Amino acid sequence: MTAPVFRFAPSPNGRLHLGHAYSALLNQDLASRLNGRLLLRIEDIDITRCRPDFEQGIYDDLSWLGLRWEKPVRRQSEHFEDYRAAARRLRSMRLLYPCFCSRKTIMEAVARNEAASGNPWPRDPDGAPLYPGLCLSCSVDEAEKRIAAGEDHAWRLDMQAALASAPGPYTYRRFDKQGREELVEAHPERWGDAVIVRKETPTSYHLSVVMDDALQGVTHVVRGQDLEASTDLHVLLQRLLGLPTPLYHHHGLVQDSNGDKLAKSRGSESLAELRDRDVSAVEVRARLGFGAQSLIVSL
Repeated sequence: MTAPVFRFAPSPNGRLHLGHAYSALLNQDLASRLNGRLLLRIEDIDITRCRPDFEQGIYDDLSWLGLRWEKPVRRQSEHFEDYRAAARRLRSMRLLYPCFCSRKTIMEAVARNEAASGNPWPRDPDGAPLYPGLCLSCSVDEAEKRIAAGEDHAWRLDMQAALASAPGPYTYRRFDKQGREELVEAHPERWGDAVIVRKETPTSYHLSVVMDDALQGVTHVVRGQDLEASTDLHVLLQRLLGLPTPLYHHHGLVQDSNGDKLAKSRGSESLAELRDRDVSAVEVRARLGFGAQSLIVSL
């Protein structure tokens, strides 16, 4: 029987905090319980924010916590061609279209639509307004001319075409810490025409994560509840690209004293800063509910 494969996949755009520590330790704990493997993946597609010193910080922080992972580590920036190939396949299926809109253009169109209808414009699960389809009707010739002229563009999923190409229902299996599973229905349509290839890089989080999980043979995805809604879109992309759908577990988020989730953007205290205050890895593990007996797992 093939061993389960787990992965922890941080982005090197800042130092890890307690929320990352919890996710990493939970992946390790569940992999140990199921006699599985633990992978580390560096999700560094954002070339403007990711830095080598932050990547080294990830290795330092995880080693300090006592984690062990298989090598070599997959760095997404070294595999852009995998994502380009996936995007080409979706384009060949006529499921992606170029979008030349700026955020300002989109927000202005949403405001006009709201003013005309008197109703709020629909939002995606993250709270962003659904794309109003400004470039959906752009002809192939016009789009090719604009691309050839060097105009910045992203590639969006034509959601209606995608749903027609791979009819539902869309489901995935969710598992809990005790290993119990249940079938969950996914609703990718609530994401609208999502960006699949960003303007500044040949992929997006959504495309790269489903490709990486498939290419690395990941069977169990353990990540925070803030990414649970994204699974709906990932299930659709997996169906379109003929990729397997892993089992998913979306854990609760570590919060600060105000009840807000920890985040790099909020300046949440990092693991490095905890070390500087002489907080030990054993104390961090205990605070997060992980005993010292699982400090090192042999993989």
